[in-house]
Amino acid sequence: MGTEKKTVLVVDDEPDVVEYFRTVLQDNGFEVMTAPDGKEAWKLVESNRPDLVTLDISMPEKSGIGFYRDLRENPELRDIPVVIVTGVDRAFERFISTRKSVPPPEGYLAKPVDARQLVDTVRRLLSCKAAESGTTP
Repeated sequence: MGTEKKTVLVVDDEPDVVEYFRTVLQDNGFEVMTAPDGKEAWKLVESNRPDLVTLDISMPEKSGIGFYRDLRENPELRDIPVVIVTGVDRAFERFISTRKSVPPPEGYLAKPVDARQLVDTVRRLLSCKAAESGTTP
């Protein structure tokens, strides 16, 4: 059945945002992994394959844009849903609009993020993914 907890990877360089997301998601039944930048996120995605990624855009080391592009170009990982969570949404929209080969993310949330909106978005996207694959969220 669908009793296995879904795992969300939270990628953000702001510790307060990471802790807020971790608390909200765990309180709503999700497993949570975290990474402070795209470089660390990539290591986690390759080794642990989360069910969904929340992704900030502006970060040190490897930006969210670089991570997103690499994720979408990897045949084994491209089907992981991504929710862009940022205060720099215009920069990402401009990037995506110039990259026709890179599909848009499954969701956008503008900071500051409301807890209910975060949980609803994650659940909706995981339900869509489960429906497409024929599994239970």
